[in-house]
Amino acid sequence: MNTDLSYQACIEACQACAVACAHCASSCLKEDDVKMMADCIATDLDCAELCHLAVSYMARDAAKVREVCRLCAEVCDACGAECGKHEHQHCQECAEACRRCAEACREVAA
Repeated sequence: MNTDLSYQACIEACQACAVACAHCASSCLKEDDVKMMADCIATDLDCAELCHLAVSYMARDAAKVREVCRLCAEVCDACGAECGKHEHQHCQECAEACRRCAEACREVAA
């Protein structure tokens, strides 16, 4: 199994992604057409939660860390795709954080 140091880049990417997703969801709620942002908000919340879980698994070097990181990469890809559809700055920043996190999670999952 990996040591905690080998997870550090992924932990940082997951933490940054969770923050970006929380900020994006909160900002989407303040947009004029909130209903149009519903899918974005939902994927943001799912992604942030899974990123927190992945960090917890990596911190503990848990037995299923690869599987959790593989799922986290998939959810980050979906969130990044959804956020990428919107022109709002917070959505674009979130999409980029999701792409970085997905890449880092795939490295851990490999």
